[in-house]
Amino acid sequence: MLTKQIWTIFACFALTGLLSACGGSSNKDSENAIPDTETETETDKDQVEAPTPESTFKIGLLPDTQGGTDSDNQAHVAMHPMDEVLAHQQKAGVDLVIAVGDLTDHGSTIEFNEWRSVAEPYRDSGMTFLPVMGNHETSYAYTVEWIENMRDFIPEDAVHMHGYEWVNYYVIRDNVLIIGLAYYNLPIAFDWITGVILEHRDDVDHIVVASHDGLIGAKYGQTREQIVDGTKDDNWVYDVQPRIRDFFAEHDVIYVQGHEHQYQRSVVSAKTILTTLPSGSTPTGGNYRMDVYTQIMSGNASYKGYEFRYGERDLVQAIVAQKNATMSGGSQNFDVNSSVLSFTGTRVDYESWFAPHTAQSNDADQDFIADWSLLDKFSRSTNRCEMLIYPTSIPEGTRSVMVLQPEYRSDICISDSGLTAKLIGGENATFNRTDTRTRDMSYTPGISRAESLMDLTRLAYQWLFQVHESWTPNLNSAARIIPNFETEELVIPETTFDLKEHVTLSWLPAANTASEILLISGTQNQTGVYQDDYGAPLDIEAATGLPLSSATGTEKPAVVLPPTASKEWDLATAVSDTYAVSLQLSDDHSDSEHTLAWKIDGQWTELVSHDCRVEGAFDEAFLNEAPTRLESCRTEPVAGFDTDRQLWWVLLNQDIELALITQ
Repeated sequence: MLTKQIWTIFACFALTGLLSACGGSSNKDSENAIPDTETETETDKDQVEAPTPESTFKIGLLPDTQGGTDSDNQAHVAMHPMDEVLAHQQKAGVDLVIAVGDLTDHGSTIEFNEWRSVAEPYRDSGMTFLPVMGNHETSYAYTVEWIENMRDFIPEDAVHMHGYEWVNYYVIRDNVLIIGLAYYNLPIAFDWITGVILEHRDDVDHIVVASHDGLIGAKYGQTREQIVDGTKDDNWVYDVQPRIRDFFAEHDVIYVQGHEHQYQRSVVSAKTILTTLPSGSTPTGGNYRMDVYTQIMSGNASYKGYEFRYGERDLVQAIVAQKNATMSGGSQNFDVNSSVLSFTGTRVDYESWFAPHTAQSNDADQDFIADWSLLDKFSRSTNRCEMLIYPTSIPEGTRSVMVLQPEYRSDICISDSGLTAKLIGGENATFNRTDTRTRDMSYTPGISRAESLMDLTRLAYQWLFQVHESWTPNLNSAARIIPNFETEELVIPETTFDLKEHVTLSWLPAANTASEILLISGTQNQTGVYQDDYGAPLDIEAATGLPLSSATGTEKPAVVLPPTASKEWDLATAVSDTYAVSLQLSDDHSDSEHTLAWKIDGQWTELVSHDCRVEGAFDEAFLNEAPTRLESCRTEPVAGFDTDRQLWWVLLNQDIELALITQ
């Protein structure tokens, strides 16, 4: 069966996210195996030469580095994890490091000296720093220590927000606008942010907004803290929150933050997740994106970790990557995280790495060398189509509402020359699972925004959680929140949720190819791991989810994973579920002159030889049983050409770059 076959070189990526060959085949009999070849395709006269290489600008994310206090109640910086992150990012060629707040615990002179002692050698070697203020640097640290110590790190050409100098500012590097904001300053600075982005929108391709916290959190989040659980008539977040979501989605903002001491990547909707339609193209408007923005919680570089509270804010958020380690509650270690955003023209490649450690102080015997593993990644361009692919754990009979799609199917995505790409089959059967813990919220009449328990319930459903009805099913629980009338508290029960995939089809300019390049990303990010709320490992194939975690009101059942699922955090072991993609030729291309190719080690190589390609239309039965081909074709991908429709189709088990080359 095709879904049980492993390609011979999977998940081998260079730091930029490009596919690399890994040597010989591990399964020479696999009908869907990738060929072991490094054959270069010569550039023909009608192939577009590679343009002059565009520069790549790399941003590293430095998570919270607060170290806690020692036996003498003296606070320190977590110097060991901090140094490992910066060393990793320096090796990766990072140009600018965003320190996402909580550099210190108490904002003391000793802590700032410790932080500087680690950062200065990297700054002096050429890395620029862009520090943003966290909640542990407020008050005294702001008026004295913060400016005194960060003035030398904040770039000289930074443009500061009036009245918030040295805490809210922006810089432009290459074609990237980078805005840094202090803790809780996103709503305060929103009008200024809007002006900055509109002023420079035509000058840049990418926008990164960095702050210590954000609208939607894993443990915190301004929406919960200042709106649902907020103070009566205190509307500084309430009045602008929808505008922020809408504006960030419109301008494709990548929002990065710290504060949560755990790693998470999600998309936040401008409207609601269940009304966020998959994107595609229209005859007059071309390709369009989903109305979401990307939010990245950068993880941890400290000596403490947080459990996962409240879970997915499923009304407006879909989580596609989640990992925490608390060294408590069954978790045996902390994680240190290092993430890198690489911008090249209209393209962005992202990789996030983690390393387990048990250090709890700056003592010499606590020092460690990070053993980095790839945790998360994506590659995409500004010209793209995208969709959320839900896991196959959706209960049978669930009403098919808007985006609840476990199949790899998409609308058409059109290149500038008229090539048409489309996902045409497969199911997301390999996914990660995570538990959350029970939390509650309360109200105080006359002080809280909520005047009653039902009013608090209304606010929670209005701003954070999805009401479970047949027409708005909540896959995380049929009872996402429960009013407790005896205690007058709103209970958010512990639950289990399954991660989604954010899959993108992007177009890049031709480069030594006869067509634009189709970049497919997001299919190969999960392996079937399962962890509880504190980060302790569970077995998704043996353990059921927590009670009430299913949309049917029961626990989520254990999962039967495909044989290709590694159940490892390291994405070097990841194999995507078999999916099919089609590429329809435009008037500029013909089957007699061009063939489908894929990129291996930076070179374009014929995807499948002419004798091995299937002649005819795609059949969904091929997803389970490969069509009959010559014995010699068993090492080549399953691909075919539909002459009637002038359409290529191919079965894949990974993210990939495809293009047409001259035969």
